[in-house]
Amino acid sequence: MARAHRPVFLPPAGYRRRRVRDAARLLPVLGVVLLVVPLLWTRSDQPGGVGNSVALIYVFAVWAGLIAGANLLSRLLRRDTEDDADEDGRDPSA
Repeated sequence: MARAHRPVFLPPAGYRRRRVRDAARLLPVLGVVLLVVPLLWTRSDQPGGVGNSVALIYVFAVWAGLIAGANLLSRLLRRDTEDDADEDGRDPSA
């Protein structure tokens, strides 16, 4: 009896879609880790310490980076969802 031939790998579009979803799920975890980093720095009153202004600039930069990353991931997810709806023949706006 011959077995039906199944592809070993996922189709590239499906694989990419899953990786984008995984990245969207990990973005909050990455944000927490990056926002906790200033708590590990030495205080500014100690030699070689980091000042409050540098820490605030770092937190703002991480915050802006998380917003940009979330925007990029949402656009990628939206485009994949619209592509799936087009392939299924459904209206993506419904």
